[in-house]
Amino acid sequence: LEEKRVESRQKVLPPLSNAERYASIVTRYAPNPDFVLHFGQARAIYLSYDYARMYHGTFILRFEDTDPRLKKPVREYYDAIREDIEWLGCKWDAEYVQSERIPVYYEYAAMLLEAGQAYVCTCQPVDFKQRTLAGQACPCRDLAAQDQLSRWERMLVGIYGERSAVVRVKTDLAHPNPAIRDWVALRVINTRRSPHPIVGDRYMVWPTYNFAAGLDDHLMGVTHIIRGKEFLPSVARQLYLYRHLGWEYPEAIHYGKWMIRGMGVVSKSKFLKGLRGGLFQEWDDPRLATLAALRRRGITPETIHRMILEVGTRPAEATLGWENLYAYNKK
Repeated sequence: LEEKRVESRQKVLPPLSNAERYASIVTRYAPNPDFVLHFGQARAIYLSYDYARMYHGTFILRFEDTDPRLKKPVREYYDAIREDIEWLGCKWDAEYVQSERIPVYYEYAAMLLEAGQAYVCTCQPVDFKQRTLAGQACPCRDLAAQDQLSRWERMLVGIYGERSAVVRVKTDLAHPNPAIRDWVALRVINTRRSPHPIVGDRYMVWPTYNFAAGLDDHLMGVTHIIRGKEFLPSVARQLYLYRHLGWEYPEAIHYGKWMIRGMGVVSKSKFLKGLRGGLFQEWDDPRLATLAALRRRGITPETIHRMILEVGTRPAEATLGWENLYAYNKK
């Protein structure tokens, strides 16, 4: 019989939008080290890394660890995340840890307060919500800049406790989405009760995700943000921040959700519950969907990479099966 060779054609990524506008392409992957990486997160890693390499640009790893109360970072997860990204073959060119950049966020908060583009709000959350739903300003919004800076200093020295004062970025009070109206940029967290694994209780005022990430994307020269569609509301919030500061927002690519049928436990809360109950011993348990678990099962990083290239950056949702994963792995 005549032997026939089948040429395998590997998909390549489409060109980046507006790449020609930038002298150098910069992408980033920005995990919260409150858990190890799972299968779904590999998509943002590979796409960001591949595009940076395609354009001979820069790929940044940035740990977004500015919520020591609700999304508590865990010291051992920083190294676990680094190990997972290295296993994927995506070596980063620069690394930042946001908890080590708190003075930078303070500098820009003071700048916005002084310019009248932000304010310190001491209203009760319930009262503020009622006003914002009605499209009304709270009494704190129009205080003089000197009063705002005075309140800011009181936040920094710990006079205000948790939930008693926040810094809000001024937006359109008639915005169709009430959650975007005058969103919270910084808040007080009692780090004596909830110490941070890197900086301990050195700071009491912490930036929210949208404030810290929004600032850092500009300050680090990020040109293209590649992430899931669940982050679309972040663009609407951060656009106000960028307008206040006179900055141009990066190109943003938002892809649809993708998943593997029967992949296993992805939820951090379910994992921790199983860990406490003795169901799991470590985060590489094969019943989990973590990258460490896939590694232990014998799934290669090339398999994950190939699947991600097949799905690409399409905005539609995609569902695959284990048979797809194993077929790629067998090849």
